[in-house]
Amino acid sequence: MVIQSKNNPLVKELAALSEKKGRRISGTFLLEGEKTVRECVNSPLEIVRLIVREDFAGETYGYPLVILGSDAFHAVCEVKTPQGIAAEVKIPSFKVEPPRNSCLVLDGVSDPSNVGAILRTAVAAGYEEVYCISAADPFSPKCVRASMSAIFYAKIMQGSHEEVLSALKGVPLIAADMGGENAFFFRTPEKFALTIGNEGQGLSKIMRERADYTVSVPMGKHTESLNAAVSAGILMYQFKKNKE
Repeated sequence: MVIQSKNNPLVKELAALSEKKGRRISGTFLLEGEKTVRECVNSPLEIVRLIVREDFAGETYGYPLVILGSDAFHAVCEVKTPQGIAAEVKIPSFKVEPPRNSCLVLDGVSDPSNVGAILRTAVAAGYEEVYCISAADPFSPKCVRASMSAIFYAKIMQGSHEEVLSALKGVPLIAADMGGENAFFFRTPEKFALTIGNEGQGLSKIMRERADYTVSVPMGKHTESLNAAVSAGILMYQFKKNKE
């Protein structure tokens, strides 16, 4: 059966996944596009169902299908020119616990595109355990797109400052801040938690006070700051190099 109406209850339910409240109620998120769906099929995440436009002729992998008319499909998807397939996926739930390896802490990073880009680099650089404190929802559409499938492999633990700091007890905390020492001359501990703060306000007071070290990326005199995702990427790879 093809659902044509944008006012169909199921279409409204799927469209609500673009909002945090909708994701919280359903425990699922939506991802779009053939490549992203294919990568998710091969990932550890659980696909609930696929949503396809009625003219879609690609692979559906044997999952339950919701078939939508063009208007209904556009109502569900965020991108302006959807490719004809999307997937509803269960949001993985990880309790806040101590990291096994060096990890990343996002302390109030509020831009979903930054969060997604940071997750993409973190997985690429081997920082697969990520703690999010008051950060943009990593399962929002913008973040999912910016992560470029990294969202499938990162262990994302969301909690309060108290919960995260308790889990990181005994793990040296390295804070990224413009007033810190030159990151390129910094000797990293064997295991550590790299903390990236809010784009405008920087690190929260509690994380500044808890930090064992503070580092910065050196910049030219005409540059005031770097994008949070760029800074995080430079530091993650530099600290990985230090351990080699």
